[in-house]
Amino acid sequence: MTTLNRRQVIIGTSLAILLSGGAVAGTLAVSAPDTGQTDATKKPSSTTPIVRGPLDGTTQALGTLGFAATGPIQSASAGVLTGLPKTGEDVARGGTLYSVDNKPVILFAGGLPAWRSFQTGMPNGPDIQQLEENLKALGYLQGEPSDSFNWATLAAINAWQQALGLPQTGTIDLGVIIFSGVKGNLRVAAVDALIGDRIGSGQKVMTVTSLEKEISVDVKLSDQKLAAVGNEVDLTLPGGVRTTGTITTIGVPTEKEISGQKSVVLPISVALADPTKAADLQQASVTVGFRSEHREDVLSVPVEALLALDEKTFAVEVVQWDESTKRVPVTTGLFASGRVEISGEGIAANQNVVVPKL
Repeated sequence: MTTLNRRQVIIGTSLAILLSGGAVAGTLAVSAPDTGQTDATKKPSSTTPIVRGPLDGTTQALGTLGFAATGPIQSASAGVLTGLPKTGEDVARGGTLYSVDNKPVILFAGGLPAWRSFQTGMPNGPDIQQLEENLKALGYLQGEPSDSFNWATLAAINAWQQALGLPQTGTIDLGVIIFSGVKGNLRVAAVDALIGDRIGSGQKVMTVTSLEKEISVDVKLSDQKLAAVGNEVDLTLPGGVRTTGTITTIGVPTEKEISGQKSVVLPISVALADPTKAADLQQASVTVGFRSEHREDVLSVPVEALLALDEKTFAVEVVQWDESTKRVPVTTGLFASGRVEISGEGIAANQNVVVPKL
């Protein structure tokens, strides 16, 4: 078998290993001695150095990139819809989500839903603190937010109502404000009603998301040890763009049908380390690489640099000082991310090895 054919055999075998398992700790040991064979008649057309450092193996899964924190907005009051946003529109804190009976319904930030009107003499409560935090953020409240409705609260509400062109009553009726626990602006993903519709309290008006994007991916139960909140993962976006992310949440085991077969999986959410990498994407398939094995301070080369001497013996072609090459037998270890861990007598970091152009 020629040298090129042998290379093609090992390259094909190694790629098959990588595609089927993501990363494999090799047990392929060299059984033949170093032949010392050299080839001084040709100069390598392409070389790469042997690298010393960490090597991470990965188990890959297919995920979906999309906007995070999807949820419904329900009407807090009954009436006729007189204003609605457009799909894809952003709504900031203090902005109008929709209008009922020609009165705006305003978006405020906060995880506690409004359950009562805000007015002078009302009992203290965390909802007042939440209201004042919003009025402070919008520049209407003087002083620090508290859980009591006082003169500063009254003055801030009047200033806010004046800015919106509303009657300055110092009171906010139930249904005028909707608190959202999503950080930052909301994005309107879908509008579920029409202008002119008569809606009741609790009826769905629209579906919103945050502006942040996340990746949803299902992991097999057999791979659950690879997933832990805070773990870093490797991401490949459309167009081959590579970046990383961090696991933010892990759901409960869920039964799903995959390729016609039912399987129990763990739903996982991943936050992008660099959101700008996905700035132009609204939804896309993403390859998620969970780091399954790790090697510290090992020597590695591209998989293509391996030369198959026979079914069990492998070598690399080391470039000599006079640019001739010498086949040096190696023992393979971890296959990961297109590279392979190697060791053997006469192998050292920064030596150049031949990488054929296929």
